[in-house]
Amino acid sequence: MNSSQKSFFNKPLLSTKVKSANVKLPEIFFGYFLGPMGALLASGIFTSFLNKYWTEVLFAGQLGGSVDRFLTLLPLLSAILIVAGNLVAGQIIERTKTKAGKARPWILLSAILLSVTCVLMFLSPSENKIVKMVLTAVSYNLFYAVAYPLYNTANSTLIPVSTRNSKQRGLLASATNVAGLAVMGAGSMVFPVLLGLLVKETTPVAAAQRYWLLMFLVVGIVTFVACLLQYYFTRERVTEESRHTNAPSAKLPVEKQVKAVVADKFWWVIVVFYLLFQLSGAIKNLSMTYFCEKIVDNSFWGASLDAKTAAGMTQTLLAVLGAIPMAAAVVLVWPLSNKFGKQKVTLIGMAIGVVGGVIAGVGSHSVVLVAVGVALKCLGSAPASYMILAMISDSLDHIEAKHGFRCDGLTMSIYSSIMVAATPIGQAIFNGISGSGTNASAITVSYIWIETAAYALCALLMIFFSVEKHLSTDQQKIKDRQKAQALAAGEEWIEPEERLKLEEEEAERMAEEARKAELKARCEKKGLSFEEEEAKYQKAQEAKRKKAAERKEAKKPKKS
Repeated sequence: MNSSQKSFFNKPLLSTKVKSANVKLPEIFFGYFLGPMGALLASGIFTSFLNKYWTEVLFAGQLGGSVDRFLTLLPLLSAILIVAGNLVAGQIIERTKTKAGKARPWILLSAILLSVTCVLMFLSPSENKIVKMVLTAVSYNLFYAVAYPLYNTANSTLIPVSTRNSKQRGLLASATNVAGLAVMGAGSMVFPVLLGLLVKETTPVAAAQRYWLLMFLVVGIVTFVACLLQYYFTRERVTEESRHTNAPSAKLPVEKQVKAVVADKFWWVIVVFYLLFQLSGAIKNLSMTYFCEKIVDNSFWGASLDAKTAAGMTQTLLAVLGAIPMAAAVVLVWPLSNKFGKQKVTLIGMAIGVVGGVIAGVGSHSVVLVAVGVALKCLGSAPASYMILAMISDSLDHIEAKHGFRCDGLTMSIYSSIMVAATPIGQAIFNGISGSGTNASAITVSYIWIETAAYALCALLMIFFSVEKHLSTDQQKIKDRQKAQALAAGEEWIEPEERLKLEEEEAERMAEEARKAELKARCEKKGLSFEEEEAKYQKAQEAKRKKAAERKEAKKPKKS
């Protein structure tokens, strides 16, 4: 990144709002939950409904022949550009060195790119099908191969560079993955309701298209604001270490990074695990609507409902029963992973998912049995969903300990490639094996059995992911190397934890000075006594401290 870009991020307006040495609630909520949830909203809805928009609105009355071939080939061929885009994004991030860090600057840029490109997906100035196919291909790839890779790779990179504390990483990973699951919930539960209110069976196609565009104008605005929140409420503490240790700033050749990651067994295990997990999940999500309409016996809801309404109720039920155990698991996965380890909890979760898949598969025509099976599958998938980024971060620390450099950008570009490319590849696979949703057996395989088989393989892979037992040793090696580099450069060595505490104290001191300056200005303006107002403030603060101490004392167990 050039000097002008570096100076751009030196401006006070672009400084992080996170001053704490440790991860605290505002950073978790705004930076790793609310920010990603808004930024990922468009993609979450696209996963379930973009194909519906294409077939029922954009190309309504034009399906068949060249359009069918286009809708099958577009996601498959675009996957090549998507993977390339993610790999390029990873290297761009790896080479970025600013005061804001290496990932956060691209979060800021994504505020514009994501919001604009998601709206472009729904602009169609011509009724000519060739023109529409060209515009669809261009807008689809601008979103998935340019804007989304930059955001998603940067977003994924934030976890490993935010802190070296494995528990705090797990907490941030959980928040980010809960955000991802929340937007998937919006795609499967909230958005269908909103869509149903705006677009009826009798709604003209032109009006339906305007409604879709309006909805994604709103999504674009939400995305823009969310990216800004994520930028301001995150901090790259690990990236900052290099600025304080005089670490070499020479660009790492891609070949050197590739050699380091492919030689690490833990890296391979977690990447293959994620590939199976994400691709099978994408195929399941894409086939859900077809499964609910064509496979399940929807007479469960009574004979008075029409087929589409009954199928919609089944889809909503499965989405809700999938979301509930995932939501409940939020409070369980983290403490269980701390006590037993991420590896064991994830392995057991995958086994539970397999049991759920078998129940759903055996009772594929029964709403009740499918619902039970889906609930168990989602419960079992929770540890993997919440812990995947934390597990990747642990493997990256292991690589850094062995080789003396980090491979965040490369690894997260691959992670992001898998995440983003899973949907179009899954779409192509589903359309290919099911005849675009016409083959009943293939629909059942897509919705239930592919993911169930993937979970079984993931459970086997987890047996070999024992990186956690190396964490303390790995992080000590990293610290020793940084100390040696600092001393060799003639610098004073301060432990990273101590440096962060000093920075936090300095930030608090500056904040206190700013408060007093503001109070003095207000007192001068209103003719008040600064000493009296300051005394009132200190009295109020002392009362707060006293109440906090009393609450803490009340929580202590009473002696018998």
